Amino acid sequence: MPRTIRTLARDEVETLVDWAAAEGWNPGLGDAGIFQAADPEGFIGAFVDGEMVAGISAVAYGDDFGFIGLYICRPERRGEGHGKAVWDAGMARLGNRTIGLDGVVEQQANYRSMGFAPLYRTIRFAGPPDGLADTGSGIRTIGPELVPDILAYDRRFFPGPRRSFLEPWLRPPHMALAIVRDGAIEGYGVARQCRDGCKIGPLHADQLDAASHLFAALASLSGAGNIHLDVPETNVDFAALLSSVGLQPGFETARMYRGKAPRLMQSGVFAITTLELG
Repeated sequence: MPRTIRTLARDEVETLVDWAAAEGWNPGLGDAGIFQAADPEGFIGAFVDGEMVAGISAVAYGDDFGFIGLYICRPERRGEGHGKAVWDAGMARLGNRTIGLDGVVEQQANYRSMGFAPLYRTIRFAGPPDGLADTGSGIRTIGPELVPDILAYDRRFFPGPRRSFLEPWLRPPHMALAIVRDGAIEGYGVARQCRDGCKIGPLHADQLDAASHLFAALASLSGAGNIHLDVPETNVDFAALLSSVGLQPGFETARMYRGKAPRLMQSGVFAITTLELG
């Protein structure tokens, strides 16, 4: 059957995010536009008779790092090679960069066979928090004056530059907070409305104490309802704190890399930004 592979337009990225919602991934309400801003050429679809049947994000962060996500084929069109076609297109686009992805358990063996090695598991914690402690001092809303410092701070925890993504990610209606003491950033986090409740990501901080205060403040801003975070298994103390306030572990993925795994301040990644873009 004739198949066309091409870059997605904005409305088609929104369709791909809707597919992610149908898969139970609980994306944010405004994710499509900000995702596309990260790399406008990084969203690819397979089309048959003008209808999108599969899609993928292959977002380049500079010349050295890229991330694969939103890899979805419509259920009724699986087994026809459309998913493989967009995968090949996405991988070709990222070329020789180190490439990351967050693989669901069922696909991890498949990703291993294509050269991806797991670095750590990520566990989604979700639920309505109860009994949060005082949010502490030094917490500020992130405004334009803080953005340059946040961009620099973020590079400790993320493998590539992502100004075009983070600048809109830090703006309302997202809720973005930082801890600033003696003029230095000690952590920052972002919460956004999702199909179910709010999701916090990223949550980066120098120490557990700062991450805990940011979590409490962001959860308070998010209002009633469920809070979701994708937490690296390495942050066991933070996971214990989330459990203590009523969040439950559930959905599991593995952060995997093809190529040399980046050297980051992993102890400061308390929640990853998104499963879709890293």
